[in-house]
Amino acid sequence: MRGKVGSGVPEMIDYDKVFITGGNGLVGSCVTGKHRPSSKEVNLLNYDETLSYMQENKIEYVVHCAARVGGVKENMEKLGEFFYENMLMTLNIIEASRVCGVKKMVCLQSTCIFPDDATYPLTTDQIYKGEPHPSNYGYGYAKRMTEINARAYRDQYGMNIVNVIPCNVYGIGDNFNLESSHVIPGLIHKCYISKQYQSDLNVWGDGLAQREFLYNKDLGKIIDWMLLEYDSSESLIASPDEEYAISEAVNEITKAFDFDATVVYDSSKPKGQHRKPSDNSKFKELRPDFEFTPLNIGIKETVDWFNTNYEKARK
Repeated sequence: MRGKVGSGVPEMIDYDKVFITGGNGLVGSCVTGKHRPSSKEVNLLNYDETLSYMQENKIEYVVHCAARVGGVKENMEKLGEFFYENMLMTLNIIEASRVCGVKKMVCLQSTCIFPDDATYPLTTDQIYKGEPHPSNYGYGYAKRMTEINARAYRDQYGMNIVNVIPCNVYGIGDNFNLESSHVIPGLIHKCYISKQYQSDLNVWGDGLAQREFLYNKDLGKIIDWMLLEYDSSESLIASPDEEYAISEAVNEITKAFDFDATVVYDSSKPKGQHRKPSDNSKFKELRPDFEFTPLNIGIKETVDWFNTNYEKARK
């Protein structure tokens, strides 16, 4: 499989030589490419294993989706683990890519890289103007350093590494574990259990916090396009225009389950930052034709998948 690309990048991409780290996960599973080994097949925390796999398979392109991720609770409890593992994975994959002469890389960052007191909407020129939110600074700093790592290797070695900053990603194949999931998959799993037992649906926080939600299939399309067309050193923010209160996401989830739930908001629990709207103007300028999946459709597809695949879903 090959595809033409725009100016400034290689003329052809051989998708048989694309390595997607985390290729079976929430985002990686939606990206085009052949090589998507599991963590048991290639431990990205081990540089020698990473390099050997890439050399043996003659990898020419890398999409780095793998990460140690979690929700508010796990981020707060495992700040050091999140920093160490995310830093090490990125350092290993970028250095191995340099040694292998990889033609292009796309790396995932996160809106967690922005300062806690940033001005909204979030813009890339604010990334280094303060500390990430205290609840997830371990993860936030590690993903922030992805851009530094890429910039340094661009400047010294001339590597073509581009970064994408997606907002809150959700979708089919997500992590639905109640202890470590992000907000939407966690709420989906909670709602599933509440419906089974006809019990109240308990939600952390007051439901007023607002987020931009990005369906994983949409992000997969954006990454495919970036591998083909995007060649700038500036990290690209990928997010839809709309913000939704957590309570609105809860309503869409209960509708998708066809469950008239009694929702109980627990304001004593952490709720994270109140808002994190991001500036997607550059993406819209480059891709004015891109259509994001509406939240109700993305949630319905995810809930239907979860109901059908409950036994094998990550939980």
